[in-house]
Amino acid sequence: MTFPTRTYAAFLFDMDGTIPNLDRVGRAHLDQMGNRARPRRRDVRADDPRGAIGRDGKAAGLPGVDPVAEAAAITAAEMEDVDDIAPIAGAAAFLASLPPERWTIVTSAPRALAEVRLKAAGLPVPATMIAADDIPNGKPAPDCFLVAAERLGVAAGDCLVFEDAAAGITAGEAAGADVLVITATHSHGVEMAHPTVVDYVRLSVTVREDGLIVTQD
Repeated sequence: MTFPTRTYAAFLFDMDGTIPNLDRVGRAHLDQMGNRARPRRRDVRADDPRGAIGRDGKAAGLPGVDPVAEAAAITAAEMEDVDDIAPIAGAAAFLASLPPERWTIVTSAPRALAEVRLKAAGLPVPATMIAADDIPNGKPAPDCFLVAAERLGVAAGDCLVFEDAAAGITAGEAAGADVLVITATHSHGVEMAHPTVVDYVRLSVTVREDGLIVTQD
């Protein structure tokens, strides 16, 4: 897949697994939830190891689990479990290179949890961030990316979405944005319909009056 070379009005970043690496944290708490369900948690993930990641707790759809109660319990536990959270390689420098008005974060996490995780990773919290609290229909619905683009004063079709999970990729596509997939937390290779990079180490941005161009060294 050809690396994106067009000029973009703004960049929209998923959070978990896209700029901070917290795959161990996410898997641990999802597995705890699965242990209370009748089927084994691994059965739910068998054909898509990231299928339940990138959605809010209510959308996970795990059999035998009260989604509202479990989402609240998981969020409370995750608020305390931040010791191993670190930025994806190169993410901090890449974000620092962007004009603040031309990027934001679009996450399925509640705002309070998102802020805790970003702080733990040493990453900035943009004023325009979209969290689960802001959007009634989470990923894979496109609402989050559409609202994020609107907050930045641009069209979603003029944005580049940085994602790592299937639900977010689908949401970005539905919003009409281009998608760049970050694979740092993918446990095995998956064929993608979009360009992929492992992390941000080889990425750089040219800032022009008419937008942003991302390049890979």
